[in-house]
Amino acid sequence: MTNEQSTITTNESGTLETNGARIYYEVEGSGPPVVLIHAGVANLRMWDDQVPVLRDAYRVIRYDTRGFGRTETDAVEFSNRADIAALLDHLGEDSAHVVGFSRAGQIALDFAIEYPARVRSVVVGAGGISGYESPDDAPAAEFEAAEKMEEAKDWAGLAEWEAAYWADGPGQHADRVPIVHARVHDWVLENYLAEKVEGKPQVLDPPAAGRLGELNVSLLVLIGTLDEPGTQESMRHLADAVPGARLEVFEGVAHMINLEQPERFNALLREFLDGASAGVRPGS
Repeated sequence: MTNEQSTITTNESGTLETNGARIYYEVEGSGPPVVLIHAGVANLRMWDDQVPVLRDAYRVIRYDTRGFGRTETDAVEFSNRADIAALLDHLGEDSAHVVGFSRAGQIALDFAIEYPARVRSVVVGAGGISGYESPDDAPAAEFEAAEKMEEAKDWAGLAEWEAAYWADGPGQHADRVPIVHARVHDWVLENYLAEKVEGKPQVLDPPAAGRLGELNVSLLVLIGTLDEPGTQESMRHLADAVPGARLEVFEGVAHMINLEQPERFNALLREFLDGASAGVRPGS
């Protein structure tokens, strides 16, 4: 594997068939490849505000993970990490910068540990760490209402609950970020109404929690102070555990950082990727 700049220039969309799935992807721009992986309350459209500020200097790759958006999968065992590797192979890329958000932050982190030669840098936004249980995780009772709505297939009620929790933030007013709330609500509802087959994701074994010392690339960690406490603590733990990691805190922002403060998010992401592409490590 090499870290040379890609000379491939494409603006395309397509479908990758791999291990029982038809993975939908979009590619724009040219330069070092950047893979954007969406949150569990979204699809690849959550990156619409980021692609325009990256595609002038990067080959931006985004895709719908299994169970979301335009991707379809059979009920098979699969690895999210292997899906990323297969997509890079399909697009002719040896390695890439990997950006994961929310549940995809864990996917990005796990991918960097399982496929270290294929990762140039990692960005984890409001994510988690496989195998790590935060002491600040919310009690199960907090999610009982959502679980009951899911059992009853009350998709409208569940979409509203998830938008309130993840877009507004736990305990926040419903009108705090109405545009972000509406976008998340619509993505969640669309996905639930589709009632997609999700497949059976296989976890990283052993998980990342005990392997953070294996990370040997630049790492940017992002959290919002209105996000749920368990996510905040997990991200601070990640930043503390990885030497040289950079932590950026968004005051007064909930889970959907890139939607709520796109200008600051974009500036930080572009600055980090430019530095990582030039071989600059955080703290150096």
